[in-house]
Amino acid sequence: MRRVLLTVGALVAVLVTGCADRADPAPREAAARPEALTWQQELRVADAQQRLTRQCMRRHGFTYWEDLGLTLRESRPVRYVQDDVAWARTYGYGSRIEAESARVRERNPNGTYRQGLSPARRAAFDAALDGGDSARLLTAALPGGGTMRKRIGGCSEEAERTLYGDPAAWFRASKTATNLTSLYGERLMKDRRLKAAIRAWARCMRAAQQPYADPAAARDAVRTGTGLPGGAGSDEAFAAERETAVADAACARRSSLRAVATARETYYQDRLRDRFGEDLDTYRRLGQRAYDRAVHIVPERN
Repeated sequence: MRRVLLTVGALVAVLVTGCADRADPAPREAAARPEALTWQQELRVADAQQRLTRQCMRRHGFTYWEDLGLTLRESRPVRYVQDDVAWARTYGYGSRIEAESARVRERNPNGTYRQGLSPARRAAFDAALDGGDSARLLTAALPGGGTMRKRIGGCSEEAERTLYGDPAAWFRASKTATNLTSLYGERLMKDRRLKAAIRAWARCMRAAQQPYADPAAARDAVRTGTGLPGGAGSDEAFAAERETAVADAACARRSSLRAVATARETYYQDRLRDRFGEDLDTYRRLGQRAYDRAVHIVPERN
């Protein structure tokens, strides 16, 4: 799971990536449109894709491990606007979750297993997993210019086809929907209503002895040296991280920062519907299709 990116993209990810929390109200004017998946639903789709890939690889005679290292609560994404006080009290900004995840990735059993195969079996493994050298190339034009490409084949393609129906259509729609921020991100950051909400957040933080101008500044100040337990000074650093994160979340609630950010992003995104509305609706429709199928493949994480 990706974590917070302290840039314009991190703020606008409140809505456009489809990772809204369950409590996010749907905009009234968009009631008839497909709804974006919550982050919980997206995680379940990702888990289903791993399960389908494992089953497919087994049919090809290979072992494949699913990555289910985090609990549902630990998997909660941390964005620019973080207003879950209870989560912040336990995990801060998620630095230790990230550190542990990075350590697990370094010990990825699939990579170790692949390296232990003979050259011929390794090539067969690659072909089974993603098509190997014969994989086809998908392309998607980005809203702000440029093109993204992805090689797809084998069990990876089979899993995506089972979930989304058309991997190529999903790739094109998802790359459009998740990269619209390049067209309105700067305007959103300068939006007077959003800036007013951030100033209200900052006043609340100063009252809590946390003098930061915005959430990005708060996180930059405390997400260093926390690491995993046991390192020199790491426990003290993590305690400071949690203290700031709790104040951040509490002030986000008091200033209604997430509601304002979501509403203003929706406003700017809706200005682009004449050009990209079909892509946005396809992205959400195929995402919902994938989730409807995922619930029959894997349970929600505990």
